[in-house]
Amino acid sequence: MSYSSYSPVWIFTVLFASALVLQLGIELWLASRQARHVMQHRGVVPPAFAHRMTLFAHQRAADYTVDCVRLGMLENVFSALVLISWTLLGGLDALNQALLGWTGPGFIQQLAVLLVFAVVSALLGLPWSLFKTFVIEQRYGFNKMTARLWLADAVKSMLVAALLGIPLAAAVLWLMQMAGSLWWLWAWALWVGFNVLLMWLFPTVIAPLFNRFKPLEDIQLKERIEALMARSGFQAQGLFVMDGSKRSAHANAYFTGLGNAKRVVFFDTLLNKLNPAELEAVLAHELGHFKYKHITKRLWSFFALSFVGFAALGWLLHQAWFYWGLGVMPAMAVNTSGIELAVGNNSALALILFSMVISVFGGLFQPILSQLSRKHEFEADAYAVAQTNSQDLANALLKLYEDNASTLTPDPLYARFHYSHPPATERLARMQAHG
Repeated sequence: MSYSSYSPVWIFTVLFASALVLQLGIELWLASRQARHVMQHRGVVPPAFAHRMTLFAHQRAADYTVDCVRLGMLENVFSALVLISWTLLGGLDALNQALLGWTGPGFIQQLAVLLVFAVVSALLGLPWSLFKTFVIEQRYGFNKMTARLWLADAVKSMLVAALLGIPLAAAVLWLMQMAGSLWWLWAWALWVGFNVLLMWLFPTVIAPLFNRFKPLEDIQLKERIEALMARSGFQAQGLFVMDGSKRSAHANAYFTGLGNAKRVVFFDTLLNKLNPAELEAVLAHELGHFKYKHITKRLWSFFALSFVGFAALGWLLHQAWFYWGLGVMPAMAVNTSGIELAVGNNSALALILFSMVISVFGGLFQPILSQLSRKHEFEADAYAVAQTNSQDLANALLKLYEDNASTLTPDPLYARFHYSHPPATERLARMQAHG
């Protein structure tokens, strides 16, 4: 290879490494700002909430927030080191060569690379999940899981991931090798279909593997909620209560499913913490997302972005510099112009490397996604205020902030980058304006 063939390799390596360092630096800087800001305001409940929240609850939320932020900082550093180990330090290349020596080149080897990479990545994430659940969540009284239940959930999750993921991975690899230059278009269509199928199966097949769901038994509450849904033009298969208290003291409610399979699900912990008027207000907020088609818009945006991503991968699949620049030696061939190109036996490597590149460069656009999400939340709040009582929604949110130990005093810049929901101060101010 001539020196010129190395030029795009080094450019891409520098770009990737610079983006990784920049992203990590921003994350650590923002996290340190968040921890410092929360602790600086730990001693006094904000005036707007002083009559609704005790100093003890405010300090508990501050301590919980800071503990989670500090754990997140360590996890971010660890994840960056793992990413460097897989790429620039040759970990993925070593895995690929080892499996080539064991199975030889071909479809089985490609599938094995994906599976081993997925298993190793999952195992590397387990200690963080364990610490978050059994140390931090336990410390603040949120964790209700036993080690046995945690292990059972982990095994079920791996089995579900294998049953769904292996056929999908095999199908994508087959398309990459057999469907010609437009393989990426067929793979994208398969990806879209898979996600739609998953959304359809989740409420009736997947979720019941982990939790028990029973119909809402409170007749008065049921009638109240059904009347709200009728006013909003929303139809659901049913109202269900989930045994969330089996795993956590956190409370929530959500819509799930597609078409006629849509369900409204309440955590049992939520029913124990809110009165009927507050529950109606929370559900009205969720119905606001439905009314303004937020879920549909996000879904179409996701599909559009994934289309661009698959198209980019279709081009990168045959660019040798893409692999070299990330520490991997691809299988290559020389075209009639004497240019070395990566060939089809790199399909698994391309999928893995592309996912890593997206995680690095895509993370820099997080503030835009967070801003859009907060805009949707404001719109849903406004809809809820129009359909119910603004005071009921405010009371419900404050109860949830207190019970979930959500800080009332986040760092403004951190919130702009990471908060998918507006801070409590901003939400309540908007509600009062609409109310």
